[in-house]
Amino acid sequence: MLFTLRSKSVFCETSRYVLLYNLLFADTVLLALSQLMYILAVCRIRLTYPVCGVFAMLTNLTNVISPLTLVVMSLERYVSVCYPLRHATIITIRNTGVAICIVWTFSLLNVLIQICLLLNFIFEELQSLQMTDSCSDIAMILGPLSDLYDRIYTYFVFILASVAITCSYVGVMVAARSASTDKASAQKARNTLLLHLVQLGLSLLSTMHTSIVVSLATILQRLVIVRIKNVFYVFIFILPRCLCSLIYGLRDQTIRPALMYHLCGQLKLSCPSKGCDPSNNSE
Repeated sequence: MLFTLRSKSVFCETSRYVLLYNLLFADTVLLALSQLMYILAVCRIRLTYPVCGVFAMLTNLTNVISPLTLVVMSLERYVSVCYPLRHATIITIRNTGVAICIVWTFSLLNVLIQICLLLNFIFEELQSLQMTDSCSDIAMILGPLSDLYDRIYTYFVFILASVAITCSYVGVMVAARSASTDKASAQKARNTLLLHLVQLGLSLLSTMHTSIVVSLATILQRLVIVRIKNVFYVFIFILPRCLCSLIYGLRDQTIRPALMYHLCGQLKLSCPSKGCDPSNNSE
């Protein structure tokens, strides 16, 4: 999917696809890191606190990218429906790049604050820097201040993203009833925003994953917590990221032929040229 979004000029020159590439890139990095940490946990490989801290901070960085990028994508759909005449001047490649930089900067600032809070922990009290438990973002919450900040930041992102996408959906619904609005475009944008809401809900659950598990750990046994973490890993981390590729890879009329073409070419599958060659499909 990432290769497909860089295979044609239309994907590199359209803000919606540039945002999608940013979303998929962050999700891919997050999946790779979480899968690595899961394998290390299954193999019972214990890391040191500094190494685990690097993995945990990179995971936190990419984990917040998804809901924030979904907010920007929802605003782009809102502008395209409610302000169609100004869409080309507002949603430009330059403005899209600025929005992506703001998203990454905001996420990086969160990581830097977490690192500062982590440095306040008195590591001299530990007998060794070798971890006694599996490496995870939860294991790197070493003090009450870090836990408090994580909760506040998570709730802030949850409320911000939910309000932004809900307001965008309401705006598109109102615009859809206007006689001057393209009904087909408004209906498509409304369906897209609905999918964003579902995806956002799952993505925000992943940002709240740490707070939920920490709260449950105080009342449940360790074995139950491990099983809950495995369920969360599948339904909260993997599922939302897979939905993103499915939603855009199979639903978008421009991406689908290009994606099928590259899949057929890479896997050397015998498929009709009209179904695999994007040149036979109008963009």
